Amino acid sequence: MKKKFSTKWKSSKQPRKQRKYLANAPLHLKRKLLSVNLSKDLRKKYEKRNIVIRKGDVARIMKGKFKGKKGKVINVNIKKLSINIEGIQVKKRDGSKANVKLQPSNLQIIELNMDDKKRLKQIPKKEKSKSKSKEKKK
Repeated sequence: MKKKFSTKWKSSKQPRKQRKYLANAPLHLKRKLLSVNLSKDLRKKYEKRNIVIRKGDVARIMKGKFKGKKGKVINVNIKKLSINIEGIQVKKRDGSKANVKLQPSNLQIIELNMDDKKRLKQIPKKEKSKSKSKEKKK
């Protein structure tokens, strides 16, 4: 039986193969694809360029119809690689409103949700390693 997802695949110029890789990737790899750029002040603070977005983070939309708007992340769908933000809705023909699914590449994190203890441990790794390297040099 042929596997759907190849572990040996590196990259391809062909969009067809890129789409297939994204569609068939397991969830633990898809989660990494939900990384979003950090704002300039957060970049300086945590010395990281991007981080995986989570429910509760505050994000700014950088591209598209809702460019410039900010809001709290309501839902992160790992399976479909989409993010819903509070207050970003479209009016449907029947008058009801529906949340807009956004791609992580079009967002920027302004504020991080630090309620989770695992995330607290994950982020300041670079700060500790740099302070240790400075002590060794002295």
